[in-house]
Amino acid sequence: MQTTLALLSGIVFACGVFLILRRNMVKFVFGLALISQGINMGIFTAGGLVRHRAPLIPSDQDLLAAGSADPLPQAMILTAIVIGFGILAFTIVLILRTYEVFGQVDIDEVRAVDR
Repeated sequence: MQTTLALLSGIVFACGVFLILRRNMVKFVFGLALISQGINMGIFTAGGLVRHRAPLIPSDQDLLAAGSADPLPQAMILTAIVIGFGILAFTIVLILRTYEVFGQVDIDEVRAVDR
């Protein structure tokens, strides 16, 4: 299962890079979203996949039980989701403003108008 998720996160990341390298700014936003999700899946996979063992510490113990899921990657992913959403919202606003000013979202055409 971990190998499948590792390959899947690599494919999602590669698709995101492909979209970022396109000339259209809207495709750039989709590529940015795919890259952030690919990274999140990679972190989740690296943390180990454990079923039926939540990372909770019982009140009578001080440590996690052996074989429990690692809670640190899960917390990092939750933080990354919030930060990624903020970056995407900011990028969308920049693209909307660029469209208002230049009337297009093609990066090469915007560069030509800027000169």
